[in-house]
Amino acid sequence: MISRALAVLALLLAVLPQSPSETFPLSEATAEQLQEWMTSGRYTARQITDLYFERIEAIDRRGPALGSIIEINPDARSMADALDEERRTKGPRGPLHGIPILIKDNIDTGDRMQTTAGSLALEGAPATRDAFIVGKLREAGVVILGKTNLSEWANFRSTHSSSGWSGRGGLVKNPYALDRNACGSSSGTGAAVAANLAAIGVGTETDGSIVCPSAANGLVGIKPTLGLVSRTGIVPIAHSQDTAGPMARTVADAALLLAAMTGVDPADAVSKASASHVGRDYKASLNAGALKGARIGVARKEYFGYSPTTDALIERAIADMKAQGATIVDPADIPTASKMDACENEVLQYEFKADLNAYLASRPSLGVRTLEDLIAFNEREKDREMPYFGQELFLESQKKGPLTTPAYRAARAKCRSLAREQGIDLVMRQHRLDAIVAPTGSPAWTTDLVNGDHFTGASSTPAAVAGYPSITVPAGDVRGLPVGLAFIGRAWSEPRLIALAYAYEQATKHRKPPTFAEHVDLNGK
Repeated sequence: MISRALAVLALLLAVLPQSPSETFPLSEATAEQLQEWMTSGRYTARQITDLYFERIEAIDRRGPALGSIIEINPDARSMADALDEERRTKGPRGPLHGIPILIKDNIDTGDRMQTTAGSLALEGAPATRDAFIVGKLREAGVVILGKTNLSEWANFRSTHSSSGWSGRGGLVKNPYALDRNACGSSSGTGAAVAANLAAIGVGTETDGSIVCPSAANGLVGIKPTLGLVSRTGIVPIAHSQDTAGPMARTVADAALLLAAMTGVDPADAVSKASASHVGRDYKASLNAGALKGARIGVARKEYFGYSPTTDALIERAIADMKAQGATIVDPADIPTASKMDACENEVLQYEFKADLNAYLASRPSLGVRTLEDLIAFNEREKDREMPYFGQELFLESQKKGPLTTPAYRAARAKCRSLAREQGIDLVMRQHRLDAIVAPTGSPAWTTDLVNGDHFTGASSTPAAVAGYPSITVPAGDVRGLPVGLAFIGRAWSEPRLIALAYAYEQATKHRKPPTFAEHVDLNGK
């Protein structure tokens, strides 16, 4: 009887998915480590790709069933094989040669994968060419494992949405507690990279969509200066704020990925301003002593007080930075922090209609050509597309006029001034700051498909509206739920922010792999 029971137990263990990250041979492996292993012959790119696919099957499709990956790339293994052959015959292209990556499903890939922004309306007709940044990543030699799920339409469809849900992909779960939200809109990238389903990933942000899911999933996320990364071939919300950016488990990996994504794109006029910043070696910014002598301002007003447990972690982070030799200016509040919401919403609604219609025109094989067509599609398919929340933002945006409308121009000018001259630029100049810090957001909230999101606070808006860079780094956890510390700077200050974020990361090392708990342990700390 005992031997029979042991045999049954062995069988169960064989078919049960891996749960703790430490059982996975590539657990927490950085891009640099993977590159070293491929150079030494320990693994090939094909073997690494296969291991990640096994992990995806065990963790994303079965087991915890995170739902973070919306589609697997059918060409990934052949990509890996070709890159292995190239390594043997010519040597590696660079530090990302053979490194597996996941890309958010609102970024065009000119291959057999779909690009749908999570919507059923865009299914069936893959994009005919790569987004500019995908072309850059292919040149760097990455292996694209697949596309990640997201908040449908990058969370710009409803005022009552649940982050991480899409009609095409369903709900993304947070790997730190499966009933918690992974935040959005880059929910799938956040959950997948946190769960070691790929080495690194790409998200996109209009306001908070890189930094929030990065913070909620214990990752480093970089929201670049507007224009540093091209937007061509990315499903838009608003050209005043949209950008793609890296999401990774370390600052070093995020910096490595950012360097590969930059480039002046003739089709994206804003990227021309980045000409003198393209090709930077962000690895040179990885200085563990960068906090010594740095002036760090603490933005308290609007960004503290909504979560006492978050506040406590950030107070500890401030003390840690001071211990590393930083001069702390506290407070160094952004005076316009509470004044941007109305004008931002106005700008996004106008630009969404114009920018989305232009994007849809670039994909003539789709069955929808305009925002108006999408609204009609959602009504026809409301049982599948709108079972939990509606399309109020679509309807409001459809009412807006062209971008020549005086109301739009006034809102855009007001928002930019509030975020830049009267906001970030002002406080940084007054206090001679290297960076502003604040909590990225609260611990992840419980997903509620009935009532929608109920997060309590975040600090992403000033940098998002200004088009300035921000970086979130793990700052600890509350009962196992990660919390991030945001570093915010002026335009093109990525090298300095990366240095400061790296110094903080190396001094504290708060990143922990997820445990895939069903619920938060309320008896824990």
